[in-house]
Amino acid sequence: MKDYIKQLSKCVLFEEITEEQIINILNKIPYKIESHNKGEIIAIEGDDCHSLGIILKGKIEIQKLFPSGQITTINNFKEGNIFGESLIFTDRHTYPATITAIENAKIMYIKKDDIINLSMLNSKILTNFVTVLSHRILMLNDRISNLSQDSIRKKISNFLLTEYKKQGNIVITLSLTRKKMAELLNIPRPSLSRELVKMKEEKIIDFDKNTISILNIDLLEESMLQ
Repeated sequence: MKDYIKQLSKCVLFEEITEEQIINILNKIPYKIESHNKGEIIAIEGDDCHSLGIILKGKIEIQKLFPSGQITTINNFKEGNIFGESLIFTDRHTYPATITAIENAKIMYIKKDDIINLSMLNSKILTNFVTVLSHRILMLNDRISNLSQDSIRKKISNFLLTEYKKQGNIVITLSLTRKKMAELLNIPRPSLSRELVKMKEEKIIDFDKNTISILNIDLLEESMLQ
């Protein structure tokens, strides 16, 4: 356990809890740690989910696969993030998407009853857990908002305006590649690139590598009304 205490202290579930407290708490409940190689499928859509996962090392990707063969990336999670928290307390505790390790990963799994025990051992864990659920709902709302837009420009504009509000800066730093951004917005990558170039030519935005700068926020907002 001590080998992963630095990672656990970064976990949203243990925010504002000391390393010593984390060790003492986890010594009182069962858990397991599993290793997953890069490219390995951790869970397939429809698999049962009875445990919350805490990423101790590496990164994972959550993707929705459609019968047509289309793949949409829902999210990427890294060290310190958790997954499965919204599933283990529902009657339909099955994964709604496929989870894959995109780097060699180590994941701690804690079962539902033991999450309850954790919350009883330290009330701050309960507060952190509810906060995570609230953030997930907001993230889902953002995702629905993006998918509901009826044009490529509106999807891009909505995404950029959302990130602008989150980051508080007109220079938006992206953690996504263009390919992943296209999957997130559910549009073809070439279409995304063409529209970004058009928006640059119209001096609405500028971009370089992993940053996009908003040059004219009024025009960006007007794009949502067209």
